[in-house]
Amino acid sequence: MNIVKARKYFYFLSLFIIIIGLLSFGVKGLNYSIDFTGGTLIEMNFKQAVNIADVRSVLEDAGISQDSRVQEGEGNVIIIRTKDLSQEKSGELLKSMEEKIGSYTLLRNQSVGPTIGKELRNNALLSVIIAFVLMVIYITIRFEFLSGLAAVAALIHDILVTVGLVSLLGLEVDGAFIAALLTIVGYSINNTIIVFDRVRENMGKKKKGEFLDGIIHRSIMQTLTRSINTSLTVVFVLAALILIGGYTIRSFILILLIGVVAGCYSSVLLASPLYYDFRRLRGDSI
Repeated sequence: MNIVKARKYFYFLSLFIIIIGLLSFGVKGLNYSIDFTGGTLIEMNFKQAVNIADVRSVLEDAGISQDSRVQEGEGNVIIIRTKDLSQEKSGELLKSMEEKIGSYTLLRNQSVGPTIGKELRNNALLSVIIAFVLMVIYITIRFEFLSGLAAVAALIHDILVTVGLVSLLGLEVDGAFIAALLTIVGYSINNTIIVFDRVRENMGKKKKGEFLDGIIHRSIMQTLTRSINTSLTVVFVLAALILIGGYTIRSFILILLIGVVAGCYSSVLLASPLYYDFRRLRGDSI
């Protein structure tokens, strides 16, 4: 099968996944942490099973039930997100939890003001945009402008797939989420550049009667083993971290896992076919 000639099937598959993710994003949105929304996050690991209704009852007695969200974690972990609480109010709430529900180990108790949360969200978006612009400039200098456009289009695909699945799975979006996105972008562009480099090399060794789609397909196949092996190595490490790593990093690792798989897919099956289509739309003789 010629990957370039079969590119429409890969385009449709990507579009299907992105549409599902965007629908989830439109209906559910993202599960923002207090890093972006502002407020107080309290995470407790109780020594016995806990009924969420009892937790909400304590919050109601404290007068903050209307502004609070309660979430169950792994085991007997309870996560409470509420409006920004003073240190005194937070201490009173923790004391009430121990008196009315039982003893626990405090895992997290952090507060972020709404202004700081908004600033973090804006800076996160700006960092991703700057990364894209710099990559276009770098790839344009090393290859050509259409290669840069194709690479960024593949990266946008990776971001949309990752964000959509994060929304669908309800994973927490915090400061580590931005670190994960930038890691995914860097990992994916590395694979894409390897393929583009082989395309440029093979174009210099163009065989008589060989067209661009054949050159791109041959380049992809020559780098396929390297791309798959590299991705599998990372996937195995991430899978091990999901199984034996701590609960607090699980969302971060899952986001990386989604992005690495999406990045490998786009580098092999989307970036170079997109470059071919951009060349065709420009009217090049290919």
